[in-house]
Amino acid sequence: MSNCVFCNIPEESIVNDYKHFFIIRDSSPVTSLHSLIIPKRHIVSYFECNKEEYEEIPLVLNTQKTELKLTDDAITGFNIGMNIGEDAGQTVFHFHIHIIPRRKGDIDNPKGGIRGVIPNKQKY
Repeated sequence: MSNCVFCNIPEESIVNDYKHFFIIRDSSPVTSLHSLIIPKRHIVSYFECNKEEYEEIPLVLNTQKTELKLTDDAITGFNIGMNIGEDAGQTVFHFHIHIIPRRKGDIDNPKGGIRGVIPNKQKY
């Protein structure tokens, strides 16, 4: 798709490449090394992945987890997420998965993790 930012990623921005996906660093990172897993095929949502793409996602996530931890041994956890639909916060309508490295003390109280997308639901 010619006007899609993820369909036009410069080669030098790609940090890893797989059969169906490539990895870039997020341009507005939540934490250092925040990365995006992006399918090579233009699809809008996770729910549009084909069988081969679905099967490759766990491999890509596990490989990225390992590579990120080797790059920075201060990483002690991860948030993994995707925004599907405008009401869920999707702003780039080319499916992608965020893998966000976390480090001890990077926020005062991480309890609730991903629930923080709706701030008053994070603490329970």
